[in-house]
Amino acid sequence: MYTPDHYKNENLEEVKKFIAKNAFGILVNQTNGRPWATHIPLELDVDPQGKDILVGHIAKANPQWQYFKEDEEVLAIFNGPHSYISSSWYKDEEVPTWNYIAVHVYGKIKILDKAAVMESLRKLVDKYEKSSEQPVSIEKLSEATMKQIVGVVGFQIDITEIQATYKLSQTRPEDHSQIIDQLEKTNNHGSKDVAHCMKHLKK
Repeated sequence: MYTPDHYKNENLEEVKKFIAKNAFGILVNQTNGRPWATHIPLELDVDPQGKDILVGHIAKANPQWQYFKEDEEVLAIFNGPHSYISSSWYKDEEVPTWNYIAVHVYGKIKILDKAAVMESLRKLVDKYEKSSEQPVSIEKLSEATMKQIVGVVGFQIDITEIQATYKLSQTRPEDHSQIIDQLEKTNNHGSKDVAHCMKHLKK
């Protein structure tokens, strides 16, 4: 991912928190000679050696998994808030632009066995059921329901590189307050989230 130096975020702990919060990602690899992308939860975890990994699963009917090859890199993309930035919010004339946060994670992929898939599904469900009034758990689902696990392929991505772009008007500090004010006036949740990120950046 092309990222000018002033937009790079090299604070690994902050970026990892972003991945955990925005875990619905895009998995990309070469499938039958073409780029192929699947939109799925990709959960950040650690392996028994304490190394960062991503864990996920896709439908067995999806041909992508048949092209998971050892020692070949795959790409996982995580998107955050984004918003159009009008140059009318600047003190000096300039072209409009777009503010956004995006993280690209490269790594080596491998298919998981059934026990590891079950554990990853348990963690996934527990994470997202926390706020439910009547939370579901893997352990309480019937055997008939859990038979559906044969229709998925679980995988682990051993992370080799993380690239993070936080484009938040860093090159225009004199306009930050005005940009934030204008973003907060919109009815767009993404714009308001960008304003929040810009405020955090200023601290």
